[in-house]
Order: sequence, then C-alpha cells, then structure tokens
Amino acid sequence: MLRASRQALSEAYDTALLDLDGVVYAGGVAVPHAVSSLGAARDGGMRLAYVTNNAARTAQTVAAHLTRLGVSAGPEDVVTSAQAVARLVAERLPDGARVLCVGAEGLRVALAERGLTPVESADDDPVAVVQGYGGPELPWGRLAEAAIAVGRGLPWFASNTDLTIPTPRGIAPGNGAAVEVVRSATRWMRDAPEPVVAGKPQPPMHRESILRTGAVRPLVVGDRLDTDIEGAHAGGVDSLLVLSGVTDAAQLLAAVPRHRPTYVAADLRGLLAPQPPVTEEAAGFRCGRWMAAVRDGACALDGEGEPLDGLRALCGAAWAAAGESGRTLDGGKALAQLGL
Repeated sequence: MLRASRQALSEAYDTALLDLDGVVYAGGVAVPHAVSSLGAARDGGMRLAYVTNNAARTAQTVAAHLTRLGVSAGPEDVVTSAQAVARLVAERLPDGARVLCVGAEGLRVALAERGLTPVESADDDPVAVVQGYGGPELPWGRLAEAAIAVGRGLPWFASNTDLTIPTPRGIAPGNGAAVEVVRSATRWMRDAPEPVVAGKPQPPMHRESILRTGAVRPLVVGDRLDTDIEGAHAGGVDSLLVLSGVTDAAQLLAAVPRHRPTYVAADLRGLLAPQPPVTEEAAGFRCGRWMAAVRDGACALDGEGEPLDGLRALCGAAWAAAGESGRTLDGGKALAQLGL
C-alpha cells in the first residue's frame, strides 16, 4: 500500500537517488518544477544523487548537462550503470585485466577508473566482455566482437538491459537490444551464457549508489516501474514514483507488487510535501475527500478534491483486490473522473 508521511519527503529521508530522464529532464529539457524543487530540497539539507542506467556518458558529462539546466551538480553526485558494472567486474578480475569494452566513453572511463584495461577486439586477449549503451554510432562490428568473445567462453557483463531508450525523436533501441543481439548469436552454445547485469533494477546498481553517497535513509525517485521502483524493492528501500515520465496512472493501478511505489506525486514537487494517508474503511479506501472501491471487476470512485488523492485511493482499492497476482482491473472510468 502507499504510505503516508507527515513530514515533507525531503525531511524524512537523507538522500534522494534520482533517475534522470522523465524525472529531472525530458529530451534534454528540464521537467517543469524540477530545477526549483531540487534546489529547495538541497537547501533543506537533502543529499541529491543522480542515478542513471545510461552507461554512454561519463559522470562529468552528466553533471555538466545538469548544471546547464540549472541543477547544481558535480561528478561526485552522479552514479551510472557503467560505474556499477565496472566495480562488479573489478571485484572478479585482477588489477589491469584486459576486458573487451563494447560501449561508449562512459563505459571505457569507468573501467579504466577501476584499474581495468579496455580493449576493442576479441583477439586482444580479453578475459571478460562488458557491454554498455554505445549510442546510435555503435558499429555492428563491435557486437560481432562481443559475440565471438562470449562464444569463446569469456565471462559476460552488461551495464543494464533496458530494451529501449527515449530520445527527442522517439523511442530507440537501448543496451538491452544490443545484449539481445549477442545472446542470439551465441544460442548455438550448449548452456548458452547469460550476462551478469549491474544496472537497475539489479542490486549492484543500488549498492553502487549507497557506496558513493553514504546514504543512511535513501529514497529512490523515478518514473519507471520496471527499473526505478523494482530496483527500490530489490534494495529494500522506499520509493517515490513521479508521473512526469513514462508511467501513467493506468499502469500504476495495474502494477504488480514489486512495481508498487511507497509514494506517488505528479513531479518533483512531491519531494517538498507530506504524503497523505490512504485508509481502509468499510466502503473502500479513502484518501482526502475521495473514496475508491472495486465493484464487479472495475474500480469505482466517489468524492471530489485533489486528483492525486483520488489516484492514491484507487491504488489502495486496486492493489488490495489484485493482491499478489497483479490482476488487471478496469480503472478507465474512474481515472477519467480524475482527468488522468
């Protein structure tokens, strides 16, 4: 169930582990209210860390982008899946080990920072393969090198397996799509290998975030159920879903248990506000002046007031009815009442 917080979330948690695309910016432009909300949270004493599955850019490049948008950030405030996978590889290989790097600058820099030696060919005597998002310029030949090396039995690592990545022009293939290419090319092998994955929602990414920030009571903030929120569940920490990115209200109502956030808000202004309680009553679930229930397999809503309170009440009713099964209920009419 969604939880309440009498304090503003920026006061209840010491560190926000923030996703970037759809949370802080979209298509390179700051999400409305993001810059001012982050500034207020930081001024109030909350540590801000920017945690991204995109392994293509270095922490320095990400921090510079945030600074241009008006968000005060340094490289030490950025955690990437490239850094997470580099630590994972370095813990398993000797210092200076040669690794086939299939990705962009962010991955090469992260590997070098961990004392590893990136190489570009399966014939350069690598002892492992590491894949990260290489952007639209990644040559097909680099995937061929990865497939050849994995086919030779080398350990295989991936920064993340997001199948898609948002761009200003639409949805494009992500690192997960490139991983699928290598997987397809090595299916001929007996006991075909699978990569060890570091990025969200896997635990290595959460561990990297905690190690780099020193967070004691972190709050994961994201817009994706299957990476941000599931990653918070895997790490055993609380989460805030913002509806400024890819997840909409209908997807939230249909969320399976591991995709259900602790809190929900329209955007990053939710960091600066308390979270209202959702209470179970005889007639259903109440939040604010809204009452929600499930009748004949559909969500029903009565009342008036803040639309997000209505959504919170609907989450209570829908999730209670679905239980652990994640059974999808018809919430269209109720969400239409809220304009969501």
